[in-house]
This record gives sequence, structure tokens and C-alpha cells, in this order.
Amino acid sequence: MVVKDGSCWRLRAVAASYDHFLARQDDAIARTDRPRGSFVQATALLDAAEALGGQVNLVAIDMPLSHAPITARRVSDNRVSSAYGARYCGTHTPNALRPGKISDDLKLSFEHAGYPLLTTQVSDRGLLEVYPHPALVELTKSEKRLPYKHAKIGSYWRSDTISIRRMKLVDVWRSIIAHLDARIDGVADALAIPPIGARAWEMKAFEDMMDAVVCAWIGICVLEGDAIPYGDETSAIWIPAAR
Repeated sequence: MVVKDGSCWRLRAVAASYDHFLARQDDAIARTDRPRGSFVQATALLDAAEALGGQVNLVAIDMPLSHAPITARRVSDNRVSSAYGARYCGTHTPNALRPGKISDDLKLSFEHAGYPLLTTQVSDRGLLEVYPHPALVELTKSEKRLPYKHAKIGSYWRSDTISIRRMKLVDVWRSIIAHLDARIDGVADALAIPPIGARAWEMKAFEDMMDAVVCAWIGICVLEGDAIPYGDETSAIWIPAAR
């Protein structure tokens, strides 16, 4: 969650899961236990966010969302892949099962709370579909997709030992954090990189928090008119414009 503080943006809270974020609404110390999956209730999430930072304008989610049932590739998927495929940031193909009912329920939940899915222009309040991979390419001005996913370090650096792979991953994470911190105050303080020997779930939890901040940065770009909706009226993936 980011808030406008005068002329600057500030990171107000970040958590590795829905339940962990809800636990922050009383300004409690961030939980460090293993995140678990859970069903999201938009009203509870918005209440927690408002308790932390006041009125919420935009909610940015890294998940396929649509005004129509998702059964196959969408116009938005094809347009992002056309624009970013050469930089290894094409989208996966969604279907009726993935994301399926989770996406439908999430969209409806936010819609009922007063946050409709935005696909062409920004209103006072709304829900956005975002995609961190191309956003990070624009943030860092990279030529291609960044190797920052912990689960894929074996494919990124096949010939290296596990410890060397993790060291290289942490270097990428440090770079991402530095770029985010230059645009959002407090990011470097909030995102403490786990030690090289951390458990796999701890690395993934950190990665999820970093992804959440990337999503928030995309939301900032949308609010400031510096993002492009790739898609049509039915669905759109918002990506920061090249600078």
C-alpha cells in the first residue's frame, strides 16, 4: 500500500499475503510466519487499507480480470505479448480454470465495494489488472525480462551451485529495490532481503512482497497518467509507459 505524502509517494505497508495485510491494520508489527492461501474479501481488505492510509483510489492486482468470462486468450493478452514478447514478457494463456472462479469472484467483490474494473480510463476509484514483468522492464530500462523469480533460479543459472544462484538472485532483487525506492519512499527500509540460506518459503514470501510494491508502483503510474492500458473495453493490462 502506497500513499501520497505531499509531492512524494510513500510505502505505508506491505505484506506477503492477504491475512498478513489484514493483521497490519492496527499498526501491528509485520508477521513473519509462513503465508497461507485464503479467500479475499474486498471489503475487509479495503477497511484494513483505509485504517492504515485513508481513502483508497486504486487496487492493482496481478491476475487476469475481465468484464466477460475468461475462457481463452484475450485481446489484452495478445496486445501485451505483441508489445513485449521480444523482451520475454509475453503473457500466459488464461482459461476457464485458471484463473477461473477466483478471478470472477474477486472482480465482483471489488465491484460491489465500489471499485469496478477499469479497462480504458481512470476514474476516482477502481480495480486494475497489472503485470509486473513488463513493468519491471520499464522500471529498470532492461532489454528483457528480469530473472527475479526464486522458483526459476535453476533455469536462470543452470551451471551454478544453489548458493551462487541465490547470490545472483539477491543481486537482481537489490537492483529492483533500488529502482523502486527511488520512486517510493520507504521501500528499501520495508523490503529486507532474506539471508542466502533462508528457507524457500521465506524467499517466496519476500518475492511476493516485492511484487506487491511493483503493483503499487504501476498504480501510481496509472494515477499520474504514465501508464498504458493494453486491451479493449472488456479487459486491459496496465503497464507503465516507456520513459
